[in-house]
Amino acid sequence: MKHKVIIEPFKIKSVEPIFMSTETQRKAFLEKANFNTFLLKSDQVIIDFLTDSGTSAMSAEQWAGVMRGDESYAGSKSWERMENAVKHLTGMEYVLPTHQGRAAERIIYGYLGGKGKTFISNTHFDTTRANIEFSGAEAIDIAIDESNDSALIHPFKGNINTTRLESLINEKGAKNIGAVILTVTNNSGGGQPVSMQNTKEVSAICKKYGVMLLLDCCRVAENAYFIKHREAGYENKTYEEIAQEMFSLTDGAAMSSKKDALVNMGGFLALRDKEIAEACTNLLIITEGFTTYGGLSGRDMEALAIGLKEVFEPAYLEYRIKSTAYLGEHLHKMGVPVMLPIGGHAVYVDAKKLYSHIPVDQYPGQALACELYLKGGIRTVEIGSVMFGKYDENGKLIPAPMELVRLAIPRRVYTQSHIEYVIETFEEVLKTKNEAKGYKITKEPQFLRHFTSHFKPL
Repeated sequence: MKHKVIIEPFKIKSVEPIFMSTETQRKAFLEKANFNTFLLKSDQVIIDFLTDSGTSAMSAEQWAGVMRGDESYAGSKSWERMENAVKHLTGMEYVLPTHQGRAAERIIYGYLGGKGKTFISNTHFDTTRANIEFSGAEAIDIAIDESNDSALIHPFKGNINTTRLESLINEKGAKNIGAVILTVTNNSGGGQPVSMQNTKEVSAICKKYGVMLLLDCCRVAENAYFIKHREAGYENKTYEEIAQEMFSLTDGAAMSSKKDALVNMGGFLALRDKEIAEACTNLLIITEGFTTYGGLSGRDMEALAIGLKEVFEPAYLEYRIKSTAYLGEHLHKMGVPVMLPIGGHAVYVDAKKLYSHIPVDQYPGQALACELYLKGGIRTVEIGSVMFGKYDENGKLIPAPMELVRLAIPRRVYTQSHIEYVIETFEEVLKTKNEAKGYKITKEPQFLRHFTSHFKPL
């Protein structure tokens, strides 16, 4: 019998209380946080969809691994287990542990980057772009045109535009390309997957011009799910086999293990080239830690190694993707404009369409993030012109291609009733959508402004 109800393929062993705030309380909390959801305290939040990074619930096996953690400074057994797990998955010889993904990014892009260098991606995520631009290099996004139409159904909206890729390499000069970065799934582009065919084409272009191809693989298991179910020829392969094939097409990979390794802290950099690996190892030792812990405790490495196996379990991945789709499809039926098809780790709401009366320079995504918190205590994040907007020489905003709000769902944390609560909150948002007002930025840093900026309602 095929059941219609999606049930969580796990039992709850430990619970964490949620403070059920009132709207009056939330109004005061949000004002004190300068209308930036990043600046709210966690106990002021009812449903936390700010990020799926490091917010997973770990399994009984992972907690058992935590107790087994070998905290030796050099050559611990926990490091051996993590190294073996990463090598098994990526097929890469050199593995550098880091405390999280952006540390791996800082090391590799600090080494490959610098003034005059260009990095090309389907879409650089915020920390990736910041590390690249901090080095003095430029970051260019070239996802396929279909990615900018939130209502369009396309199986692999995360794909890179290969025609534009080859054109850019010729325009900039192959020697000036720091790397091509394939982000799977394409987080800033709506959590959309990348096809294996596109990966093969990108890999062939990079080999043709001698350009390095790196995989930002923090959601590689979720991407493998979409390939298995949407791309011909992969129906009978396991999710892990699909991921391994994707890694085989690249020269290196950076992972924030806080996503698809189901841990609260950790990351790694995996490389094939010995010379680059040795240079990055020197940077690792200077800034993160010794080569066999890289800023991670032994217990975190144990949990990471176990998580890299658990994430490919069919029951888990089916629950993960279908439960995310459940939320997205219900919002779509209600008339909430969402990025279609629904991605793996999050539902993305098109705030520009929802709040068509709010100009982009008044940040409709930030307005929706604030409304969701006020009405339901739901914390989300704007992925639009706050996160990716820039200014021209006259100080005028150059807006992002889309104004999205991401509902990133932590892994193995919330139940079906929590999702139903989110759907009900959107019903309230729709009732008052024409009354929503925009925001202005009153304080912002140079890089990653969405983390710490202050806002004021207009």
